[in-house]
Amino acid sequence: MANAPFLQPIRDTPFAHSFNRRDFLKAQGAAVLAAAAGCSVLLDPALAKAEAWPDLAVAKGAPGPATRAAVDAMGGMTAFVRPGQQVVIKPNMSFSQPPERAVNTHPEVVRELALMCREAGAARVRILDHPLQSAEMCLVQSGIQQACSVLPEVSVHTLSAARFFRRTAIPFGKQLREAQVMQDVLDADVLIAAPVAKSHSATGVSLAMKGMMGLILDRGELHRRHDLHTAIVDLNTLLRPALVVVDATRVLSTNGPFGPGKVLQEDTVIASRDIVAADALTVNMFEWYGRRFESRQVRHILLAHERGLGSMDVDSLDVHEVAA
Repeated sequence: MANAPFLQPIRDTPFAHSFNRRDFLKAQGAAVLAAAAGCSVLLDPALAKAEAWPDLAVAKGAPGPATRAAVDAMGGMTAFVRPGQQVVIKPNMSFSQPPERAVNTHPEVVRELALMCREAGAARVRILDHPLQSAEMCLVQSGIQQACSVLPEVSVHTLSAARFFRRTAIPFGKQLREAQVMQDVLDADVLIAAPVAKSHSATGVSLAMKGMMGLILDRGELHRRHDLHTAIVDLNTLLRPALVVVDATRVLSTNGPFGPGKVLQEDTVIASRDIVAADALTVNMFEWYGRRFESRQVRHILLAHERGLGSMDVDSLDVHEVAA
């Protein structure tokens, strides 16, 4: 059972540079127009980041300070958020469980991210997830609503009604070609992924890429109609966070995503512009199901690497370690 979610490595493949969300959507729009004209468009590596920041930052410490330290090591929140922008933060908060169970993102990680966005000049910050359990209980039990309640122009919502979603094409999808996506996410200037590090019975792990499923209306479609790993990668060609911050302050290493399971107290926060690298490093760093795995053994990470969404070869990347 423990091995079922994982795939043995097949081969190494080249990867393209990752894109920020706005540039990727521009490229995506160009691809749609080109397809209509009967020609093809390749993703332009020139859109990759030009700043000399590390590829990944790993911070050790308490949840709030470690979050700030990790983001500061990546250039600070002003490298991702400009004054007047609308920001969506996507944590895990779809289960009515307290922080110590490690099924939701730690409230202090989310609060620190929202505060940093406001300090960078964000006009509005919305913290969003599609709950799998009682919406109200998820807000209360996760602790995220209370932690963020004192921050101006910051709101926390669990959305499940169809009116909050908009059907959207996924031009680069191989199997998942459209989805009903939260309107606030589609209209935002900046998307920040803030998943908790946890195991998952269907995909091995649930990290930033898997977490994007919490921004669509019918996540069950990915299980019922498609190869789940392929569909996750398809969705990530549309939803491209500018910043990924993985909460590994506590790691749910077994019985995810619901728990209860074995919780590792790791006091770690990982930040990156590259969603594949962030997920890959998280897999490599911690124990899952009582043993160690390589990121290439998680099929959606391998597929995302092969399709050019980022790099799983973290040993070749610049990883900066800091203490909070």
